[in-house]
Amino acid sequence: MSRNWAGTYEYAAPRIVPVSTVYDVQHAIAAGGPVHALGTRHSFTDLPDTTGTLLDLATLTDGFSLDQDAATVTVAAGTRYGELAVWLDERGFALHNLGSLPHISVGGATATGTHGSGNRNGVLTSAVRGILYVGADAQVHQVRRGDPDFDALAVGVGAFGVIVALTLEVQPTYRARQDVYQGVSWDAALEALDDITGAGYSVSIFTRWDADLLGDVWVKSRLEADHDPVPDALLNGSRVVEANPLEGVGDLTELGGVPGPWMLRLPHFRLDGQPSFGDEIQSEYFVARSDAPAALRAVHELSSLIQPHLFVSELRTAASDDLWLSPAYQRDVLAIHFTWHNDPAGVRAVLPHVEEALAPFLARPHWGKLHLFDAEAIARVHPRLADAREVFERLDPAGRFANAHLQRVGLRVAR
Repeated sequence: MSRNWAGTYEYAAPRIVPVSTVYDVQHAIAAGGPVHALGTRHSFTDLPDTTGTLLDLATLTDGFSLDQDAATVTVAAGTRYGELAVWLDERGFALHNLGSLPHISVGGATATGTHGSGNRNGVLTSAVRGILYVGADAQVHQVRRGDPDFDALAVGVGAFGVIVALTLEVQPTYRARQDVYQGVSWDAALEALDDITGAGYSVSIFTRWDADLLGDVWVKSRLEADHDPVPDALLNGSRVVEANPLEGVGDLTELGGVPGPWMLRLPHFRLDGQPSFGDEIQSEYFVARSDAPAALRAVHELSSLIQPHLFVSELRTAASDDLWLSPAYQRDVLAIHFTWHNDPAGVRAVLPHVEEALAPFLARPHWGKLHLFDAEAIARVHPRLADAREVFERLDPAGRFANAHLQRVGLRVAR
């Protein structure tokens, strides 16, 4: 298979080499030439591509190491979040959050600043305590939180080496439920958006940018006890038990307020099922939460352009962090996500309008999803871009891990 997970991007790399051990990674890098890591293929562009060798990390999943005293777990980079979550829960531990898809790999998700939701929850990378990677010298290197380069490398977008393992913070396991609210109007939502995004531990708003109604609001509540009550109303909307969200897409985690383990409620999709719609393109932009109502109004005005190409949009939040290339670097954010039909020309025609509408809010694009930002546009919204690039160039002066995408967005020097 030489395509991404959704089948909407075909890799140009002449070689895709599966690796299952750290030695495999070292051997491939020592062989010379351009190289790049490939995770669970959830990027929608040429971000992970290369003119040389793609290292397929899907089988780099060699077990877990739990340190209960330090409250950390160390995992191989190719491990899928859903598999790690099950293993942790069986031992009484949990992660602070999960993305909507439990199928994504720990290495790929953290390297691109992928996130779950929650006003007080950082992106998935915010749980990283340590990184083990193979550098351009084919040697294994380690960087820990607090080390000089950590904040540059944590969301490193594959620009400096191949991450082979990560150490993540864990906490005691917990239970959760997810309830769906409908009938909230756009007017009410934009007047009290924080009341919606703060209604639960993790909140997702699914919208198709209709004229009056916001859409479905999924509130994921963290429980002290399974019988903890939840409100029946949310602004001018109400809780619905028999919901059929996302146009009946299957393999969703259980809705209707049924309590369950954290790892079966925080994601939207089950690990054993089909993630999302499948044949799709995704885009996502992050704005400061303080700008969220104005940014949403600006996008809503484009509804007639957006809707013909859209499956659904999802709105989520994340707490600020100090990771240089994180979408939440030094600001709490609202993420505005678009799941598009597989219509590359149509989507590329709409994106300039979306990006222009969001430009006044210094929107940052998701590194792994389709956007049209060039290096100048990225530099306007990522204040530490040049600092991160300097670190990447120092660690990889010959540009072994540079590729066309990284050069185009200014993460690596043009060669």
